[in-house]
Parts: sequence; structure tokens; C-alpha cells
Amino acid sequence: MLSFIDSFNPWLAGVGLNTLLLAVAWIAPKKLLTPAGLFHAWLLGVLIWGTLGWQGYVVVMFYFLVGSFVTRIGIAQKEAEGIAEKRSGARGPENVWGSALTGTLCALGVGMISWGILPVPQSLAPNPQSLLLLGYVASFSTKLSDTCASEVGKAYGKSTFLITTLQPVPRGTEGAVSLEGTLAGAIASVAIALVGWGVGLIELLGVLWCVLAAFIATNLESVIGATLQSKYAWLTNELVNILNTLIGAIAAIFLAWLWAITIA
Repeated sequence: MLSFIDSFNPWLAGVGLNTLLLAVAWIAPKKLLTPAGLFHAWLLGVLIWGTLGWQGYVVVMFYFLVGSFVTRIGIAQKEAEGIAEKRSGARGPENVWGSALTGTLCALGVGMISWGILPVPQSLAPNPQSLLLLGYVASFSTKLSDTCASEVGKAYGKSTFLITTLQPVPRGTEGAVSLEGTLAGAIASVAIALVGWGVGLIELLGVLWCVLAAFIATNLESVIGATLQSKYAWLTNELVNILNTLIGAIAAIFLAWLWAITIA
């Protein structure tokens, strides 16, 4: 099926596939996206398929499906406590781009290099395209880690602590961490990084960089939530998510670059 789709222009294939999925999602009884979110997800899917093909698409779909599932874990309890995601976890445009903007920019960077729009000397080491692909996978590894840590922590966290003071705080507090959530986040980052490796976007060592980057980024996001988010109204969850994924992508790229020049 994938080879049949790829026999067409990747952009036309992306439009066709995502239009079909949009139609299915539109009539499905259970909504994982708002109506506006569906169209923004359609655009995201077209961009990813057009630049990275089915391999990049598998990574973003893995994030979306697993992230949507964990958001609904313990949903009744979280709604009763007032700490559930709005709209029962249905994602809108702000959620789509809060999670995927960094990854999309990495994918577009790969595309522009491939198409010759962004000329890069082939002699550069490490290869810029491989670093951007690593950044792509790392951004979603970071976001899935953050989502799983937050949602599992809110549902099952027995003891939650503010990351800056280690003082006990209620579940759902911005900047709170828990053992259960941290473990769930670590497992999630490993899982999606292995997906990225399995489809050939990154090397096996890249899995390590993604997991380390996700750990760094999610903890820095907790610090931001504990210290800055409550002080500035403009620092929304969606903006913090963009910062989180950007930190994760940059951290993974930096770790890979540092390793490459160290062993060169």
C-alpha cells in the first residue's frame, strides 16, 4: 500500500491520504480533534508526508495516537478534580502546532536541503539533514514524554512535588513532577525514538540522544511551569509546548554534533 502511494508525487499522495483520513475522522463518533483541529492536522500531515514521506508520517501518527490515548487515562477522575485537558482531550489548532511546530520546521529544513533551496556543502560532518531528522524525532520524543508524564502523573501520581522546591503539591500543579509520571515519560520517549529508528529516520545511537534530550527538555519545561508560567498570561501551555519541543530538538542535535566531533 505504501509503495503504491509513494509511486505518485509525494505531495499529491499526502493530500489524498490526509483527505481520506480527515473524512473518516469527521464522521467518526469519537472526536480526537476539534473541527478546526482536523483541518490543521490535515495540513500538518500533508507537510510531513511531502517532506519526509511515510517514515516521518509514522512518527507523528504514533505521537498523536499514543498521546490521545494517555490523555484519556483516568479522565473521569481528572475532570472531577479539574485537572483534565479541556474538551476531554480533543485537540484544537493550538494543540496541533504546540506539539508539532518544531518537528514541522525540522521536516521543512530537510526538504529544502533535498530540493536544493537551502544549499549546504555535502562535506559538512555531521550531515545537516541527519541532524534535522534527529531533531524531528527528538521533538516528538520530547512531546510524548511530556504528555505521558503529565497525564499519568495526574491520574496515578501518589506523591507530586514542585520541581524547583521539591515541596509536595497537588496533582496537576504547573511544574509538578511524580515518580509515576517520570517513569511513564521515560518509557514514552524511548518508544517513539525506537519508532524513528525502526523506520530509518535516525541511527540507533540517535535513540539515546532523543531520550536524553527529552529528559532535559521535560524537566526544563517543569521549571518554566513552576517559575514563569503563572506570572505571565502570554506564556500559554501551547507556547510552553513549543519551547519544550524546541529545547528537545536542539539538545538532541547538540549531543549528536558533540559526539560526532569528539570521535572524529
